[in-house]
Amino acid sequence: MAFTRAELAQFRDRSAPDLMPQRPRLVFVGINPGLWTAATGVHFAHPGNRFYPALVAAGIIPRMPEVTSDGMPEPDRRMFLEAGIGISNIVHRATARADELDRMELREGAERLAADVERWRTPVVAIVGLTAYRQGFGIPRATSGRQPEQLGGAELWVVPNPSGLNAHDTVASLAEAYAEPARAAGVIE
Repeated sequence: MAFTRAELAQFRDRSAPDLMPQRPRLVFVGINPGLWTAATGVHFAHPGNRFYPALVAAGIIPRMPEVTSDGMPEPDRRMFLEAGIGISNIVHRATARADELDRMELREGAERLAADVERWRTPVVAIVGLTAYRQGFGIPRATSGRQPEQLGGAELWVVPNPSGLNAHDTVASLAEAYAEPARAAGVIE
C-alpha cells in the first residue's frame, strides 16, 4: 500500500474514527491523526510508525494488525476491542506533522478528551506524546510515566511518541513504556 503526496494531501483536516470497545480498559490517545491515518481510517497507520510493533513487543497484542487502504480488517479490530483497548486522539484534525497544531487546538482537544474519558469510563488512559501532553494540558514540566492527576476519573499515563521522528526511542523502549499502563489496566500481567 502506497500513497502519493498528492493523494495524502487530500486527507488534510479530515478525521479518523476512534477505535473504542464498549468497556475500554486502556485507551491510548495519540496527538492527532496523520495523513496516513486519515487515508486508511487506522490510527498510527504510517509504515514507519512503531506503535503496533511496540504493542506486540510488550505483549499487549499478540500480532501485528494489517493496515490496508480500506482500513483494518475485522479480525484485527476485534483483537483490540476484545482486549478492551481503545485508540483516540487529543485533536481529531489530520495533519502531516503534529507540530502543525497550535496550543489552543491542543487545549481544546484536551478538554474534549477529558469529557470523552469520563463517558467511556475507562480506568486507564495513556497519552502518546509528552510535548503534546505538556501543551494541551498546560503542564510544561510534566515527565513521562504515571501522572499525579487523573483524567476524567481515569489513571493517567504519558508515554513516548512512536513516530519515526522520535528517533531516540526504540521499539524496545517504547514497548517497555507502553507495558506500564497496560499492566495498570490489567491488559497484561
